[in-house]
Amino acid sequence: MKITTKTAEETMLIGEKLGKSVNPPCVISLAGDLGAGKTTFAKGFAKGLGVDEVVTSPTFTLLNEYASPRGGLYHFDLYRLTDVEEFRASGFEEYFDLTKLKGVVLVEWASNCPGILPARRFDVEIIKGDADIRTIEITPCGLV
Repeated sequence: MKITTKTAEETMLIGEKLGKSVNPPCVISLAGDLGAGKTTFAKGFAKGLGVDEVVTSPTFTLLNEYASPRGGLYHFDLYRLTDVEEFRASGFEEYFDLTKLKGVVLVEWASNCPGILPARRFDVEIIKGDADIRTIEITPCGLV
């Protein structure tokens, strides 16, 4: 599914709608260039999942955890990681095991750690256009 948004608020609203519609356990990969709107989308997603806290990018902490009525939201940002071994050393692999996950994993920059995502997931790609225009492509993978 491809959606074009014209404002940051619309991008957040698409994230919110996806957050309302997913069924945990679930892993969602967010891809896009710097400034594409991944964190804006994540804020809307968190709202749709029922998170009441302020959502920020976990760029320097790698992971921010939030509580929601539908389980935890585990928001990863792997931008600073250089390879999958660095990710494995962090001990975060358990969050990507759908048989044990009690919530939703939202991961930015998963491409920095190839092979960590489960086969069953959603891939969300955000492509930045002119001004605030974004094209958001949501692709279910595996048996979602």
